[in-house]
Parts: sequence; C-alpha cells; structure tokens
Amino acid sequence: MNILLWHVHGSWTTSFVHGKHRYLVPVNDERDEWGRGRARTFDWPGTAEEVDVGALRPEDVDVVLLQRPGELERVAHLPAPRIYVEHNTPKGGVPDSRHPMADRDDLVIAHVTHFNDLFWDTGATRTAVIEHGIVEPAARWTGELERFAVVTNEPVRRHRVTGTDLIPRFAAVAPLDVYGMGVAGLRLAGVTPYDDPPQARMHEEIARRRAYLHLCRWTSLGLSLLEAMQIGMPVLALATTEAIAAVPLDAGVLSTRVDTLVEAAHWLIDEPDAARRLGARARQVALARYGLDRFLADWDRLLEEETCASR
Repeated sequence: MNILLWHVHGSWTTSFVHGKHRYLVPVNDERDEWGRGRARTFDWPGTAEEVDVGALRPEDVDVVLLQRPGELERVAHLPAPRIYVEHNTPKGGVPDSRHPMADRDDLVIAHVTHFNDLFWDTGATRTAVIEHGIVEPAARWTGELERFAVVTNEPVRRHRVTGTDLIPRFAAVAPLDVYGMGVAGLRLAGVTPYDDPPQARMHEEIARRRAYLHLCRWTSLGLSLLEAMQIGMPVLALATTEAIAAVPLDAGVLSTRVDTLVEAAHWLIDEPDAARRLGARARQVALARYGLDRFLADWDRLLEEETCASR
C-alpha cells in the first residue's frame, strides 16, 4: 500500500513508517513545514521515500494520511481515501472545542488517545482511536546520575502548557536536564538545555538520569514519556490528560498536587532502589500497552477498512 503523509510529528511518524507499506513523504527545496522530507534525527527505514506531492498521480497513492487542515488543498487532485490523524488535545473552549474536520463524510479522524476522542467535538465525522506504539529504545536505565530528565518541545514559548513554570521546583531538588526542540532559550537555575539531539543519543543520556519528569498540563500523551518508560525510568508526572491511563500507580508517582511530586523527587534521589523498582514496572507496562507491533496491527486494520470501503 502506498501511503502519503507529511513529516509533521517526528516521533509518531518514526513508529508509523516502520510498517509493511511504502510511505511517500513530501519534500521541497526549502525543507519547510510543507516539505521536510525524511527525518534527520530519527532512524527511518528505506520504505519512507521523498516525493514531490504536486507530481503525484492518482494511481500513485492508495491512502492519504492528513495531520493538518491545510493539507486538504494539497491533495485535492488525489482521489484516495483520507484518514485525518489528530495528535493534539483541543485548544480553547474546552470541552466544547469543535474539530476542524467535524461533520465530514469523506474521511475518518484517528485520535491517538481516548482522552482526545472524548474532548474533541467531531460532530458526525467517523472517529477511531489508535493508541501510540513506539520503536523500543536501545538504551536501558541506569540512573547513576542524581539528576532529572525532561523531554519537551518549545518550553519557553509554550510555558504553562509544558509546565515550564514548575521546573524550578524540581531543579531545587536535583539538577535537571531538558531535551527537545526549541529548548536552547531556557535559562533557569539548575537547568541544562540540550536542543534537538539525535533520538538515540538522547535516549542514552536520559537513561543515566534518576527519574523522568512529565510536567505538561495540557497535552496529548507524550511519546517521550512512553520512551522513558520503555527505557525503564521511574516517572513523576502531573495527573492530567492521558497520563493517568499510561502510568499505573506502581510505575511512578502521579498527582495534581505539585508538592506531592516534589516530595517524590526527593524520595527517588535518596532511594535509588525504589527508583529501580518503579522503572522496572514502567518498562513492563509500556512494552505491553505501547508496543510497536500492536500499533502497526491497529493501523493496518484501519487502513484496510478504509481502502476496502472506497472500492
């Protein structure tokens, strides 16, 4: 099956292109948001091929995977069935947020979490939920460094959304390392930013930290959280959105009371054996629920349903 999709969400796309299909990824000379092409900091298989979307013929594409409303006009010349992947929680007017693809009969919306499916108002548009699955990181937790790890994107611009204002509370317990895109501008005492490192190297580095902090107030389920769990890291997380379903009580500490998480941070720094126990359980849970094979099998079912329905 030939699947057209833009490189929008690097971590999610990395999992998706590990399937059995041929993946057509638009590229342009600028390599901007409409033509990034293949990932440069993630490991993608050769079945993900760069293409000029304007040059594609109808017979070249079996399914179009949309991720932004603006992509619709760019595939108007392609009659293939459409699946719109919604990666994000709704913004503004929650819980009455209207989805931009609401009340359409020409596509299906695939949510990545049940939380998102619950909170978006999609009207009469058909929906499905395909939970995340990730390529298992090669790194394994050692936790020998009495430091915390955070992986987030644009923490300065997004600030309260990503919980950036909470970071100093934890940096007062132990030094904190922040990895991701747009973190270079982060200037906080006790915090070291690492801007957009290659994924494999980032996994190796965070595995040496004592615990993983997930401080997002309002976000879809972060794939970096699942990667940390599969590495075997204990998790300290705000009990918001889908995190409460992803992290069981014996795999980390979740709370909406920040003081509780700060107390747990002290505990994990002082008790590495407790951190090891929580991390081992986190890895077990994340491998079982968010494995790559299950994710790809779920997507194959939806892809087959949509292509068969269009024939």
